[in-house]
Amino acid sequence: MCETGDFLARDRALDLREGDLLAVMAAGAYGMSMSSNYNTRPRAAEVMVDGGEMHLIREREAVSELMAREMLLP
Repeated sequence: MCETGDFLARDRALDLREGDLLAVMAAGAYGMSMSSNYNTRPRAAEVMVDGGEMHLIREREAVSELMAREMLLP
C-alpha cells in the first residue's frame, strides 16, 4: 500500500492460502489505470470475471520486462 491510511481487510483475518484467488472489486488509484512500477514492482495481472467464468485480459508483468528498456551508461 502507498499511504498510511490505505488498508486491505483491516482488523479481519483472511483465510487465504497459496494458490487462492482474491477478488478486489474496486481498487481506486491501485487499479491499472493509475498503476505504476514504483520501486520496480511489476503490475499485477488483470482478470475479467463474467458470471462464473474468468478471463485473463492482461498478464502479470515480469521484472525482466521492466528492465528490458534500461541501458547502462558508457
